[in-house]
Parts: sequence; structure tokens; C-alpha cells
Amino acid sequence: RRLTTALPAHRRPLRVCLAAMAAFGAYTAGWAAAVRLRGRPLPERPEPRDVLLTSVATFRLSRLISKASVTSPLRAPFTTYVGPQGPAELHEEARPETGRDTVGELMTCPFCMSVWVASTLTAGQLLWPRATRAVMGTRVAASVRRAGRQDHRQRTADHRSYVKLLLQTRAK
Repeated sequence: RRLTTALPAHRRPLRVCLAAMAAFGAYTAGWAAAVRLRGRPLPERPEPRDVLLTSVATFRLSRLISKASVTSPLRAPFTTYVGPQGPAELHEEARPETGRDTVGELMTCPFCMSVWVASTLTAGQLLWPRATRAVMGTRVAASVRRAGRQDHRQRTADHRSYVKLLLQTRAK
């Protein structure tokens, strides 16, 4: 019996998905072993500032890895370029070859990538807290800068629309 989904239009090789899950399990087990070997104690509970920092850094890094044009060479073996998808972002699709499609889906999906990034950042905080927080801080700073830039663009567009509407109203 072949291990695939039942929907004929969306047949997917579940063995490849199981392999991806096993790879993630091995990845996190490797980090856990590294933390244990280094003798790092696990915190009683995460600090709220670390949770916030990790959340924003995970969002930004996941987006950088899965969508940014500058990281497209990392995704190229597993994806096909479709076109631009916003400022400095690309729309790419997973290559249909067996095995590569699963990796391609992971590499083009910020949500999927976020699980791997969050695990890596969490392990980094346990093994190299200062360096990891420095890296996360740069991603958060870039997010704040980007949000400010988008807010400025939106205000400029809103202002232009308002002026255009005002001029049209006066012309009548």
C-alpha cells in the first residue's frame, strides 16, 4: 500500500512529509543534546522580554529566509521563480520533483520556516545567550525601521488621496 493522501487532485507523498517531520525531530534532539552536553540549565520559565524578542525575530528571520530576494540562492535548488511579490520579496513555488517539493514548500512558507527558526533561536538563547540576543535585536530593529517606513508610505498615500479628493470636490 502506498502512503499518500486520499484526495486524487492533491496526492502528496506522505513519506516525504514523514521524513521532514523526522528531520525536524532529529534537529531539535540535536540541539537538546548540545544544551545538555554544555550543562546549561533550562530556565524555570521564559522571560517575557525573551518571548517577545524571539517572536519578532522569528517573524522577521522566517520572512527573510522564505521571501527575500537576497536569500533566493538558498531557495533556488528547491523552488521556481514566479515573479516579484512586494518590496524586495519574491514569489516562488516549490519544484514538483519528489522530495524537493517538500523542502521547497518549507523554504517558501514563512509560517513553516518559523518553526525551525524559533527552535534555532531558542537553542541559541540556551547555548549562546548574548550572541543570540544580539542577532535577534538586529532583526527587531530592522522590523521597527520597516514598520516605520511602511507607516510613512501609508500616510503619504493617504495624504495624496485626501488632497486628490479635496481638489475633485472643489472642482465641482
